[in-house]
Amino acid sequence: MAEPSKPKSFLRSVPLQIFTVVLLAQALLFYSAAKKDIIPSNSPLVGLPIEVKDWHAIKEEQIDADTREVLKADDLLSRYYAGPHGAANLFIAYFKSQRTGQSPHSPKNCLPGAGYQPSQSGKIDIQAGGETITINHYLVSRGDAASLVLYWYQSQGRVIADEFAAKFYLVLDSIRKHRSDTALVRVVIGVPPGGEAQTEATGREFVQDFYPVVKAYLPQ
Repeated sequence: MAEPSKPKSFLRSVPLQIFTVVLLAQALLFYSAAKKDIIPSNSPLVGLPIEVKDWHAIKEEQIDADTREVLKADDLLSRYYAGPHGAANLFIAYFKSQRTGQSPHSPKNCLPGAGYQPSQSGKIDIQAGGETITINHYLVSRGDAASLVLYWYQSQGRVIADEFAAKFYLVLDSIRKHRSDTALVRVVIGVPPGGEAQTEATGREFVQDFYPVVKAYLPQ
């Protein structure tokens, strides 16, 4: 007698079940690791160069205590740079360890929570520092103001765009290196009416110029 076919709903649930098991296994391996995290030495983010190629710092944004408490990062930087074709905000949140629950807040969740509505989202490739990096690309708006948001996770010399991939490498690095340090790097540029193309070009130029600097500054 032929084996009865399984319901389609069961077949559709198999990938989800496998994914859940993998996540549980990763979490078990991560939190059961006997050794404590190795905390790499790092320089304060405020020491990041104030001049990079044609860009120069114009404003250091002060991050209030309530925001710092929510983010729970070990170090934060929010600095505005001006360049030949406009200004950009560079935000970096650095975490020495994620073992105690500290981890970057995804802009995918934070931006809507702050009232920004995404009108376009995806990933783009950029040639920077002699390599091709894949980063997140968002166009958002709040009221009449529109912004271009580019972000990625800088983890031990590695660029990660996808949140699930970031979790995978978190577990892998914890097991292999006993390290879980990472940083969220985010660039925000205002989009003037009719200035989408120029803003895109400015964003790419900013990442091309700053990525090698940020990579070299954060722990490898």
